[in-house]
Amino acid sequence: MNEDTQNRSNKPNNSNKNTFLKTGVIGVVAGLLGGGVAYAGLSQANSNNSNSSQTAVVQPAKTTKSSKNTSQATVAFDNVKNAVVSVENLQKKGSSNSSDVFGLFDRGNSSSSSKSSSLETYSEGSGVIYMKSDGKGYIVTNNHVVEGSDALQVILSDGKKVTAKKVGSDAATDLAVLTIDSKYVTQTAQFGSSKNLQPGEEVIAVGSPLGSEYATSVTQGIISANNRTVDMTDSDGNATSQATVIQTDAAINPGNSGGPLVNMAGQVIGINSMKLAQSTDGTAVEGMGFAIPSDEVVSIINEIVKNGKVERPTLGIKVAAVSELTDYGRRQLKLPDSIKSGIYVDSVTKNSNAARAGLKAKDIITKVDGKSVSDVAELHTILYSHKVGDTVNLEVVRNGGTKEISVKLS
Repeated sequence: MNEDTQNRSNKPNNSNKNTFLKTGVIGVVAGLLGGGVAYAGLSQANSNNSNSSQTAVVQPAKTTKSSKNTSQATVAFDNVKNAVVSVENLQKKGSSNSSDVFGLFDRGNSSSSSKSSSLETYSEGSGVIYMKSDGKGYIVTNNHVVEGSDALQVILSDGKKVTAKKVGSDAATDLAVLTIDSKYVTQTAQFGSSKNLQPGEEVIAVGSPLGSEYATSVTQGIISANNRTVDMTDSDGNATSQATVIQTDAAINPGNSGGPLVNMAGQVIGINSMKLAQSTDGTAVEGMGFAIPSDEVVSIINEIVKNGKVERPTLGIKVAAVSELTDYGRRQLKLPDSIKSGIYVDSVTKNSNAARAGLKAKDIITKVDGKSVSDVAELHTILYSHKVGDTVNLEVVRNGGTKEISVKLS
């Protein structure tokens, strides 16, 4: 469900641009021809019904200056436009696709071409400069925008390209922080609180849809929901956790990822991260974009700047959802028919806190802190609400019976 940044191979090539241009010209010509035909018909009708020698002339109305009609959205855009940047993910020619995190798949001649040290733009996204400190400008973007990069480059609002460095990233929330030299920073965006957002509130999304060619594009919409729960997925499309996000109908397209969602006060209230393009049955969907709430963004990026990463607690176990078990597997585990969901413990890390607490392979975790868990995403969501060193209480089914086990998170 992540809104992948625009791959270079998907950018319009010169052929496509020419086609677009030809279409535009054809449209203009057709419009002129249509007007001419209509005007000729009107002239003929006039000549047939009037003996007047005068020719009717249409004069354009005087237009008002746009500055007198400045909208609230325009003012909001002015507050962030020079802080919004395009982010280029540069990778070595022949590098494996970043989604192949373990390099397990053969991708043609990648082994030979990867020897080349030259870089090319693998994908593009957006980002926003939010702070200037200690000679650096700090940029927040999405983790999936910079994932797998060999180098990073930022294109400023004036078109200047500068080198960027990654401070750190967090895959669980899909956030990353970059820095550039502060001498290039002409504007920083301000965060507003996402706590009291209301459905129907007007917002704008700013970024580089389809890449830097359309940099600093702005779209307008409303907040459709302020606390929508969605699954966060890894590079293989597997749900890893759940996140509460802002839903908006402001147009968000490939390349908008990492750009700001801005309220009418010109404050960043979310970081655009994903969109829903179609439902599970294949039905096409429009106007369903999602942004990470600013309150969570601020918390995560502050920790990234401080520690270079976000530490999250773990149980020290390898798991799978009970729903993935076969009927044979259920019989082998002696699962009661009443157990329809839960987390199957495939293995327990040796000498981990889970092992010391008595958790064993083939256990089924049905509740954590009294909350039912049916998949890995729900388990991670509960764990990530804790800190390292906290203790969680597990309800476990073993050999048909139920046990209570307390585990200190490491």
